[in-house]
Amino acid sequence: MLCPCLLACCCGSAACSLCCGCCPKIKQSTSTRFMYTLFFMLVTVTCVIMMSPTVETAMQENIPFYTEMCNKLNAGENCSTLVGYSAVYKVCFGMACFFLLFSVFTIRVRTSTGCRAAVHNGFWFFKFVALLACCAGGFFLPNQERFLEVWRYVGAAGGFLFIIIQLMLLVQFAHRWNQNWSSGVKYNKIWYAALALVTLVLFSVAVGALVFMIMFYTDPEACFLNKLFLGVNGGLCFIVSLLAISPCIQTFQPTSGLLQSAIISVYVMYLTFSALASKPIEMVERNGKNVTVCVFPYNSGLQSETNIVTGVGTAILFGCILYSCLISTTKRSSTALQVYRNDMPENERARCCFCCVDDTEDYDDEKTAGGQNVKYDERDGTIYSYCYFHFVFFLGSLYVMMTVTNWFHYENAKIERLLEGSWSVFWIKMASCWVCLFLYMWPLLVPMLFPKRFQA
Repeated sequence: MLCPCLLACCCGSAACSLCCGCCPKIKQSTSTRFMYTLFFMLVTVTCVIMMSPTVETAMQENIPFYTEMCNKLNAGENCSTLVGYSAVYKVCFGMACFFLLFSVFTIRVRTSTGCRAAVHNGFWFFKFVALLACCAGGFFLPNQERFLEVWRYVGAAGGFLFIIIQLMLLVQFAHRWNQNWSSGVKYNKIWYAALALVTLVLFSVAVGALVFMIMFYTDPEACFLNKLFLGVNGGLCFIVSLLAISPCIQTFQPTSGLLQSAIISVYVMYLTFSALASKPIEMVERNGKNVTVCVFPYNSGLQSETNIVTGVGTAILFGCILYSCLISTTKRSSTALQVYRNDMPENERARCCFCCVDDTEDYDDEKTAGGQNVKYDERDGTIYSYCYFHFVFFLGSLYVMMTVTNWFHYENAKIERLLEGSWSVFWIKMASCWVCLFLYMWPLLVPMLFPKRFQA
């Protein structure tokens, strides 16, 4: 028997919660974002399945009457129209339309008591049906060849914008971390030791990653681009580290320090490694044989090792996507997607898990409907922008579409080869390194270049 709270959230405006009353309390805003994330992940997993020949083969072998079912659905031989990059484009088109429509629908919603807010926070069954209809509708669009061509460039533009939001969030996270821990120094000097230890560890990781890539991703006779970009990115990380503690920067931003530059350096090294791993393989002739150089050093060369690396890389990738979609929509993060100013709240309190702290802390209302308790934290107004929330998920849909289909190398794209080489992925990730460094350096330089604007 379904508990009343489940029926209320599926067919009404009540917040969703688990049927078990012993579960921890959940806020209404968190419940809403979790449900939209669940929708997003369901479609993303569907797209991954569509791009996997392994899953397609397993379905043909294990699903009874698979061929007959495909014929009845007019989906082509072995459901060929329901797999591949074109199917992913159509499904992601439906998901993107779903979130874009809700973004427009929730423009200027300031209170959770209105009808538009009620639709945003509830009626999940009907919204799920609407999402399925949008995703299915993409398969019935006319002139699909032209649609796929145009939609590819729309997806690329949205994907690039989503990457920029990811990088801005990283810079904001670095400043936030340093700000929070620095605020605890005046109460307990142990925070100095914590800052120093974490900074040392992060710089050690960055230097270790650079040495690793120099050892395994360069070759005396080949891989010129690898050598060039490792030198450029390593040098830029060194420059921003010096810049962060230079006297001219410290004059305008006293809390600027090495922790932020260490975080940025680690992420730049990760992007550099990811770019080099995504680069098409190079071969040189040695002893009359063509030898592959500048590749990840597998121990045994087994396919299982490749699958493990691909699986871990894919998990990290989609974890970053979810983090960007959810964190960028909080009140603090959406406000911080601006030029960074060195202002610290008066009530700032140092915490080890500072990034998990919500924008609001006190809630008066609590409701129990036969299951998990729900805190209605939006009685006095919305605590995040509904419109911006859906817009970020709209961009996330486009980014997933382009990533799963290997950007502009979509013809032979397979999910099992997601991390294999292509020039488009290589340049996108390498450019992301430079954009990340620019987004970090620019706020440091702006107060020095335009001091009047930043005077109190």
